[in-house]
Formats: sequence, C-alpha cells, structure tokens
Amino acid sequence: MSGIDPHDPEVVRRRLDGLRSEFAGLGSGGGLLRGAAALFRELFGHGVEIIIPPPKNAVHGTHAQRNHHIDVITEHGRMSWQSETGYNQRSQVEAQIGRWKQVIGDRLQAGDFDNQIAEAQIASKALNRMTSLGRAAYERVF
Repeated sequence: MSGIDPHDPEVVRRRLDGLRSEFAGLGSGGGLLRGAAALFRELFGHGVEIIIPPPKNAVHGTHAQRNHHIDVITEHGRMSWQSETGYNQRSQVEAQIGRWKQVIGDRLQAGDFDNQIAEAQIASKALNRMTSLGRAAYERVF
C-alpha cells in the first residue's frame, strides 16, 4: 500500500474528512484502533455512540458508555445488549460483504476510478436484487 498504514488515525481522518453525514453510532469489534473513538467524536460530535462489545471479563472503568454496556450485558444478557444497541446490524453488514466477495469478487476489475464507481454500482444493484429474491431456508437436522 505504498507505505500508508491504514491503522494510522490520520489516514482514517483523511478518508472521513470529506464525509459529512449524521452518525448515531459506530459499531466495531475489538479491533477499533486507539484514538478512533475520539476521532469520530471530533468529526461527528459527542453524541456518537461507540458500540464495541466488552469482553466477558470486563470490569467498570473510567468510560461511562462502556460501563453502561457492561451493566446491560450483566443484567439482561449479551443477546439483549446486541438488540438494544443495534450491534446486530454489524453482523448483517459483514454477511453482505461476505456475499459480495463470494459472488462479485474481492477486488474491482476496472483501473480507472470513474469506471470503478460504475462497476461498484452495478455490482451493488445485482447483489441487492439477488438478496431481495430471498435466502435459503435452513432447518436444524438432528
């Protein structure tokens, strides 16, 4: 990647700088880079909720939001916490990305940026159409 570290907060800042949208929350696994929460709050306001599942052995610390997540998981369970925070959407997005890679491929074929945009739009429409047709129904077999 020509010497650019994608985990560098400045790279993330440059990629997000032109994006001006309203974020209600940011869901991530444990791999959210240090400083990213502060960066998202700086760019999109302090109302952004950072949704990262705390580990099973998590204890209260200095972050009120994280403490709240720990309390909800302890009281109601992890599945309830996922529903309450919308964390389930993350897994749906990951599943769709997996479908994209399986059906479309893991990289764009066009070399020109404008052509890559058109390629991604066509692939998105095709994948959305396939998804709208339905998914296979699975049954547990004993």
